[in-house]
Amino acid sequence: MVDTDFTVRFWGVRGSIPAPGPATVRYGGNTSCVEMRCGNRLLIFDGGSGLRELGEALKATGRRVDLDIFYSHTHLDHIVGLPFFAPGYERGNRIRFWAGHLKPNSDIKSVLDKMMSAPLFPVPIEILEARTDFRDFVAGETLTPHPGIKLVTAPLNHPNGATGYRVEFAGKSVAYITDTEHHAGRSDPEVLKLMRNADVAIYDSTYTDEEYPRHRHWGHSTWEEGVRLATQANVKQFVIFHHDPGHDDNFMDQVAADAAKARLGTIVAHEGLIMRL
Repeated sequence: MVDTDFTVRFWGVRGSIPAPGPATVRYGGNTSCVEMRCGNRLLIFDGGSGLRELGEALKATGRRVDLDIFYSHTHLDHIVGLPFFAPGYERGNRIRFWAGHLKPNSDIKSVLDKMMSAPLFPVPIEILEARTDFRDFVAGETLTPHPGIKLVTAPLNHPNGATGYRVEFAGKSVAYITDTEHHAGRSDPEVLKLMRNADVAIYDSTYTDEEYPRHRHWGHSTWEEGVRLATQANVKQFVIFHHDPGHDDNFMDQVAADAAKARLGTIVAHEGLIMRL
């Protein structure tokens, strides 16, 4: 019997920089890392500081790991977890790294290699003992990493570029759209394409509409814009993601309350949240 379970788990929900401490306990302080399981296939979206805890959980199972990591982009908060990802240091594991925003000027292996080199890090990427593959594409391409799994991609509006993803499996769909800035007064057609009729849409909601004018051109959006897009795209469930490091648990509680009123079923992502489609 074919396994058609589709689950999403959040290991890191914060943006820009990790924000650990007593003020962020309920929602979490780790940066972007989202696990999606499509049947027996494991897809990871972004490798921020949340990737370390995901790696520890995978190691604890005692089973070999075969997975794909899809990067939205390679700013530090989205890649910093790789040197501390335990499965990367175990022979017999296999990891494929994907990125769609770097060509033609660079490639994903070069960027990760630069992060894991002196004087930034004491050991090079070659220390990883897992079998690794590095796969660059151009945002806008459609990917089929495994039979039955389709990824629609699109370019996002972010400094140095970024990629949004729509994962389709077993008749269900999840849009993962982080680190993108909206254009005031008009909907982003690339974002709408990824969100259209999705079962779940995870969206960069770093700011509120009130805060946004002070952060224009920083490459991020607002939860209110996310609600507008989700409504226009007929999304079933909207998820607020990539929380500003300065937004503590009390602030996020208020966002959750306001967002639930604005659109029924809207939730704020927190570390440990599991969604079953």
